[in-house]
Amino acid sequence: MHPTRIFDFLTQQVTQYPKSDALACKSDGNWKKYSSQEFLDHADFMALGLSSMGVTKGTAIATVSNNRPEWNFTDMGILSMGAVQVAMYPNLNPSDYVFILNDCNAQYIFVSDQALYEKISAIKPQVPSLKEIFSFNQIKGCRHWTEILESGKKQDKNKINTLRESVKPEDLATLIYTSGTTGTPKGVMLSHHNLVSNSIIGAEIGDIRSNEKALSFLPLCHVFERMITYMYMSKGTSIYYAENMETIGDNLKEVQPHIFTTVPRFLEKVYDKILAKANALTGIKRSLFFWALELAKKFDFEHTHGFIYNLQLALANKLIFSKWRAALGGNVTRIVSGGAALQPRLARVFNAAKISVLEGYGLTETSPVVAVNLVSKPGCIKIGTVGPVIRDVEVKIAEDGEILVKGPNVMMGYYKRPDLTAEAIDKNGFFHTGDIGCFEGMFLKITDRKKEMFKTSGGKFIAPQLIENKMKESPFIEQIMVIGDGKKFPAALIIPAFALLKEKFAKENVRFNSNDEIIKNPAVTQLIHSDIDRLNENFSPFERIKKFRLLPSEWTIESNELTPTLKCKRKNIMAKNETLVEEIYKE
Repeated sequence: MHPTRIFDFLTQQVTQYPKSDALACKSDGNWKKYSSQEFLDHADFMALGLSSMGVTKGTAIATVSNNRPEWNFTDMGILSMGAVQVAMYPNLNPSDYVFILNDCNAQYIFVSDQALYEKISAIKPQVPSLKEIFSFNQIKGCRHWTEILESGKKQDKNKINTLRESVKPEDLATLIYTSGTTGTPKGVMLSHHNLVSNSIIGAEIGDIRSNEKALSFLPLCHVFERMITYMYMSKGTSIYYAENMETIGDNLKEVQPHIFTTVPRFLEKVYDKILAKANALTGIKRSLFFWALELAKKFDFEHTHGFIYNLQLALANKLIFSKWRAALGGNVTRIVSGGAALQPRLARVFNAAKISVLEGYGLTETSPVVAVNLVSKPGCIKIGTVGPVIRDVEVKIAEDGEILVKGPNVMMGYYKRPDLTAEAIDKNGFFHTGDIGCFEGMFLKITDRKKEMFKTSGGKFIAPQLIENKMKESPFIEQIMVIGDGKKFPAALIIPAFALLKEKFAKENVRFNSNDEIIKNPAVTQLIHSDIDRLNENFSPFERIKKFRLLPSEWTIESNELTPTLKCKRKNIMAKNETLVEEIYKE
């Protein structure tokens, strides 16, 4: 069987890799599991139930929910009948929901809980096409998703074959609206073929196995976790959903997964917690930890440091890093990182600790994977790069350094926006990513976003992402944005690591009552200044941060300073701190 449509992965799993725990979630303190057959049956009944409601091929149906099996049942049901899944983030602004639902003419929407039901109910009058809201939780006044399921059970089961046969590989499967750092959301059109091609290749190169478990916590509405989910399905890997972002540590120990996907921010927080615990150690335990950490920072796949180093690293793994692996459940063999640049330091440390962290690269418009580092093939991993380009995909670097991509994973286009599609995909079929990069041998390296690069008044080009990534090696810098477009020199707006600073200064009997007190404290400023001076040495004089200002509040999605994928909305941050930026350059 060769899957050509997304739902083919599910029927393939039932016939080739049947599992008792195809999907699992925590309910009332216990893990509720669904078998492969139950998954397929629920998907079929959802498709039949939707069809009985008048949903036809091409109808847009939206979901806004946390990760849970009901999301998968609905997704597979929608896709099995040729309808279009429009998955949205639970933390969008009401105006974004109104725009997206009207743009795609959504007829139905599934929400997970009371808060989202209230949010969507409030804007429903502004969406004429929206007929009904269904919920996954039991909510008073809202129809429950099982109504559709039960309706499907009453239909002729043979009709599912007719529905499936009407769906072609080239048909539109999903609309994913990119939030972007500026402007109106754009609906990325991905076909069954787009996502299937990427999932099949991903399963091959990721060495995905049916006897393994995965923990899932990145949003399913994001193309990265969604494609990974289809990839797991294709090989029968069991998918366990973390309860929420706060319980991931506990869920890792309970599930003991072999693989999970993440964003660098999560790994940075894990590393910072480990470091904070280490700083509290004393005597020989503290000395051993930092001895092991220094060894790990030197780790490299390309260069061996000799017999003595390998012997020392083996000892460090036994004494120190084994505890790290236990904290992740004890079975993790690979972690795939995407969505933003991974600090090379973190890649070295985790890989030295026998926790394979593989950095990859892709975009919503490329379904998403373009390149990824691999542990399954010798010589296919290089720290500081996003790995080799995957099979069947072609990448070339334009004259200005922009990365161009061509292949079966490139989107159909932007929904209702032929003008934007023509701008993004050239006459030769290459998608213009907006990212700047280069090749180091066969490895692709991302250096910055084309639109985020800026030029100083001295005519020097600055790639802020490279500098920001390096500066985050300071444990006292939580978030940072490099500025300086048209100015004499680069500067930075910085959110300090408030919890770590409070802990550090408490040992010196200095107490802070607020974040404002922290950022105004000269000792804090000097501490961060010292780290910036040290890390500045990695850059040319014109790239070095000359001045910075500390801010009292973390940038968040809710404050409209981060996108749902945790990228800085630079224009918004600049606008909110306009006076502060003026101060920096007036001095």
